[in-house]
Amino acid sequence: MSCELKPSTVLRRSLLIGAALLLAGCQARPLYQDANGEARGALAAIAYSEASSRVGLETRNRLIFLTSGGDQSKTPEYSLDLTVSGGVEGVLLEEGADTPNAGRAAIVGTYTLKRISDDTVLKTGRRTAVALFDYPRQEFAKLRSARDAETRAARELAELIYADLAMALSR
Repeated sequence: MSCELKPSTVLRRSLLIGAALLLAGCQARPLYQDANGEARGALAAIAYSEASSRVGLETRNRLIFLTSGGDQSKTPEYSLDLTVSGGVEGVLLEEGADTPNAGRAAIVGTYTLKRISDDTVLKTGRRTAVALFDYPRQEFAKLRSARDAETRAARELAELIYADLAMALSR
C-alpha cells in the first residue's frame, strides 16, 4: 500500500490550511470601539441643551442614557444643542368617512456638537425618525397609541444621533 496523495487532495488541504490561518487573524469588535476608550469618555463628557417638548425630553433623556449611562458629566468638554420637533398625522383614511385607521409620528432632530474649550463646531446634523401606529376606536386608546408612537420615534432618533456623535468623537 502506498501513501501517495493525489494533486487535488494536496490542493484542497493546502487551501483549508491557508483559509484557517487567514481567519485566525480576524476578530470581531464593535464598529466605533477605540482601543483606549477615548470616544466613550468623550461621549460621557457632553452637556445637553434643555428640551422644550415632551418628545424633545424623551430624545434628550435617551441620549444621556446612551452616552453616559444616565449620569450627566459634572465637567463637560462638549455641548450639544438639540432641537426636536414633530407631530402625528393620519395616513390611511376610511372609505366613506374622514377618520384615519392608521397614523404616523414623524420626529425631526437638529443638533450642533461643539467643543466647549474653543467653541469649535465638531458636527451638525439633521435626523428624522418615523413610527407607524393604528388608530383604535376608543378615544383614550387613540391618544395613547399616538403618544407611544411619538416615544418610539424619539428613542429611534436618539439612537441615530448617538451614532453620529460616536463617529464625530472617535476621530
